[in-house]
Amino acid sequence: MEYGICNLAVIPLRAEPNERSEQVSQVLFGEAFEITEWAEYWVKIITDIDNYVGWISRLQFAPLGHIAHKNLKSHQPPLTYRAVTQAWKIADNSVIYLPAGSSLAFLEGTTCKIGGDRFEIIGEIGENENIATTAKSFLNAPYLWGGRTHFGIDCSGFTQVVFKLNKIKIKRDASQQAEEGVKVNSLKDARLGDLAFFNNAEGRITHVGILLNGEHIIHASGKVKIDLIDDDGIYSVGLKRHTHKLHSIKRFF
Repeated sequence: MEYGICNLAVIPLRAEPNERSEQVSQVLFGEAFEITEWAEYWVKIITDIDNYVGWISRLQFAPLGHIAHKNLKSHQPPLTYRAVTQAWKIADNSVIYLPAGSSLAFLEGTTCKIGGDRFEIIGEIGENENIATTAKSFLNAPYLWGGRTHFGIDCSGFTQVVFKLNKIKIKRDASQQAEEGVKVNSLKDARLGDLAFFNNAEGRITHVGILLNGEHIIHASGKVKIDLIDDDGIYSVGLKRHTHKLHSIKRFF
């Protein structure tokens, strides 16, 4: 088996080995993966964080040895908690701007050693506070299909990254996340941090958000925002109508 690790701030994970192909997710700095297939300009990977499959450019990662990969999987590295953390790439005296949730792999003191490069972390990396504070830090982040950062994020990328920053590992897509956790019977039993899932007319789960309480939800739809929620689903004050039909609620901690 062959492995790799992201040595850039964030790279697109695509459905097909083509720059015009749909971005299905993103790989953040320090996240590792298994390489399952090589093409001329692309590699097919399975991410360690959520077993997500897709293609990345051969120019956008560093190789990772088997032993290093094993060590990385067995020891959760520190994360960055600020929306942006600066990392000085010593080799070319450049600065990389790391998104929240980046993994500071192989950190020694304040230096990450990834591939043949060293990255000096500038300033404090911050710390997780709680689900609500972490989630609200993403307010007004624009919706981006496949996104996982403050500069563009989709609904399940939002829930996954917020949970990652609070040391809770969940899968990538809303439909996958809905299969995890413990069922909460109703909104009146909901707690801060429970995930609410929403289905379309065909019954397929297409949306997810984080409950702040039994009346408010924070979610990514157009942008990350706080809306009202009731037994029928999400109610948009601006649109004066329900926009998402409530399917289920799950608890993860």
